[in-house]
Amino acid sequence: MSDGIMKRMSMIFRAKANKALDRAEDPRETLDYSYQKQLELLQKVRRGVADVATSRKRLELQLQQLQKQSSTLEEQGRKALSLGREDLAREALTRRSGIQQQVADLETQYQALQGEEEKLTLASQRLQAKVDAFRTKKETIKATYTAAQAQTRIAESFSGISEEMGDVGLAIQRAEDKTAQMQARAGAIDELLASGALDDPTGMRKDDITAELERMSSGSDVELELARMKAELSGGAAPTPAIEPGQHPQAANPQDQPRLDK
Repeated sequence: MSDGIMKRMSMIFRAKANKALDRAEDPRETLDYSYQKQLELLQKVRRGVADVATSRKRLELQLQQLQKQSSTLEEQGRKALSLGREDLAREALTRRSGIQQQVADLETQYQALQGEEEKLTLASQRLQAKVDAFRTKKETIKATYTAAQAQTRIAESFSGISEEMGDVGLAIQRAEDKTAQMQARAGAIDELLASGALDDPTGMRKDDITAELERMSSGSDVELELARMKAELSGGAAPTPAIEPGQHPQAANPQDQPRLDK
């Protein structure tokens, strides 16, 4: 495999890994982690201040003890000299001199520790102020990020709803168009049937005039048949049938006319 392909694969892998890390990263978690690290640093500084203060206090106790010993030796030398024991007085003052040298060294260390303690205390106070300010800013950023995240989710939800409503609107429009088309077609068929433009393929359909004439003829035939039956029962003559339209009255069958000689 060539170097160019290897470099390209490496670049693609790094790009995908960076994109995955970017998706996985939560700024709120990063801020909390940074705040935790600052608290740990502040705790270390405070421990340093406490350690220096402890050392200073220990030196202070040692100085008090050495100063007490120095005072005791001075009293002993003065008492020995008053008793005429110059040798004892000299020994006491010699010891006191060595103790005074130790006192001087300890005082130097004490002042150095005191200065270091003051510096660490000031640094601790400044660091505490920075940590407090960072905590306030952290919470503000977290709240803003959370609000922005919620707004983004709401916007995405509205976008999804808008897309779905658009699809629903198109479906409704198609349904309305199809319904209107079917109604128009049904209305056109009704008009064609009413006008007779569409013939009945069975041959049973009649127009309105024919149907009305047949209905009238059927009613007349029933009345004539009923009158004939009544005449037969009573021994009378049957009634004259109705003259068809267009037929002359004299053209009717004379045998069917009623007889007047009875």
